[in-house]
Amino acid sequence: MSKYAMITTFLTKFLDDEVRKTGLEKVVVGLSGGLDSAVVAVLAHRAFGDDLLCVKMPSHYSSQSSLDDADELCERFGMRSETRSIEPLLKAYETPEMDNLRRGNFSARMRMATLFDISAREGALVLGTSNKSELMLGYGTLYGDLASAVNPIGDLYKTEVFELARHLEVPESIVGKPPSADLWAGQSDEEELGYTYAQLDAVLRRYVEERADRDELIGEGFEPALVDLVVTRIFRNQFKRKMPVIAKLTSRTINHDFNYPRDITL
Repeated sequence: MSKYAMITTFLTKFLDDEVRKTGLEKVVVGLSGGLDSAVVAVLAHRAFGDDLLCVKMPSHYSSQSSLDDADELCERFGMRSETRSIEPLLKAYETPEMDNLRRGNFSARMRMATLFDISAREGALVLGTSNKSELMLGYGTLYGDLASAVNPIGDLYKTEVFELARHLEVPESIVGKPPSADLWAGQSDEEELGYTYAQLDAVLRRYVEERADRDELIGEGFEPALVDLVVTRIFRNQFKRKMPVIAKLTSRTINHDFNYPRDITL
């Protein structure tokens, strides 16, 4: 069995276990037409079949090609979907002085608010679609695309998600296009980050998995600016990977010394 066949089997079982232990049997995924959400949707469809609902949430800044790619994915795998535009929500709030960062963050949060409302309607859990590269670099919106109940791909680097997508036979229209959150016209992940995911992941693996330090990485030939960007972003964005800090005032404080497993039952 190949590496990605084993990962597929493991993640399908992971999703089944983590969702059903909550007493729920349905899931929802925000489907953008991009790589990460496509992979999560296909994995979820393997685990839940028609108990998966894919939700497309375009705005007036979304590209038609992204919607077309999402439709192609749903048609290929026979996945249920619906479209709920966030355009009215965004237009009601945005102002001419909003820059792309604010507009993008607001869009991401409106999408997640919409997705959680649909999950309540469906009696379903929201699945996350952030990969390890994004999580380590803090490349995501707190309470937006970083929010979810269960995330099956959060320990896979972006370059690994590409390989998993190919194993799952995700359409080439999705696998072959430049990564983008599609938050505004022409937005590109790699242009924003300043490096390709292949470059970023090479440093992330050495630094995170193999614990190489800055001097080692530079000695191995990695560009100092790249190394510094990765290390700085990892530490600067640690808060995005943690629950809110609670000031300790009592003998048993949540997340300090009142710590139970996530799935504890009476």
